[in-house]
Amino acid sequence: MSALLLATPAALAHPSVSVVFDSKGAVYYSDLKQVWRVAPDGTKSVAVPAVHTHELWMDAQDNLYGEHLWYDGEEKDTWGHRIWRRRADGRIETYIPARKGFRDDFDDFHFVRDATGTMYWVDRGTPCVVRKRAPGGPPVEIARARFENVRWMTVTPEGIVYLVDLFDLVRIDPRGTVRTVAKDIAEHRRSLLGALDQHAVMGLWTDRSGNVYAAVYADGVVRKFTPEGVMTVVTRSQYPWGPTGGAVARDGSLWILEAHMPDAVRVRRVR
Repeated sequence: MSALLLATPAALAHPSVSVVFDSKGAVYYSDLKQVWRVAPDGTKSVAVPAVHTHELWMDAQDNLYGEHLWYDGEEKDTWGHRIWRRRADGRIETYIPARKGFRDDFDDFHFVRDATGTMYWVDRGTPCVVRKRAPGGPPVEIARARFENVRWMTVTPEGIVYLVDLFDLVRIDPRGTVRTVAKDIAEHRRSLLGALDQHAVMGLWTDRSGNVYAAVYADGVVRKFTPEGVMTVVTRSQYPWGPTGGAVARDGSLWILEAHMPDAVRVRRVR
């Protein structure tokens, strides 16, 4: 999953959206202070300490990647970030050194990837440009469209992109065809944080059947959409908790990331 963060202190206010699994079935998620690991037997431990991470990516070798984002204070009013990697053996190292600005200012690392490791992202503009880059290759334009406010996005293993355009769910196939799957998928216009409208719909993820799931934070529900756009509510969060992300495990169970403040975070398994 990936987001286009806004250059404002409010970017620190929204929770993480990522849930990822390693090949042994362990679950990883961030509470914006550290990254947690839940072992298959339920044992919980800190996998990566002292990182402000919104998104995670696990490669085929069980190496875990994440960002560390920080604000330099009102006097400088600047941002910085670096990319870290936790190897399968638990060693933590810097993958991309610290640099100024947001990660979305660069095209060398993004968390939205298909089964081949190809990265996907959106360059904001009028119109917006959706791009991808295969490992070792150049950036390639997929599509152009006039989106209102691109938020989170995900991609299927085959390269079908789904993104949130404010309150709408949009699909982009590998040929570049842009289609709105569903409009106004958030009934409420403010998140449970009382934050800006742009956080009403948060994380996206897919399953092996091609369904896409949306964590509709403002409504406190996870909505599932078939490739044809048929919607069902698969789970509801108990107030004041609201869903911010999730993933489907190999056994078909649904893991939901929930928050009721930016740093009050938990995961919940739905069989």
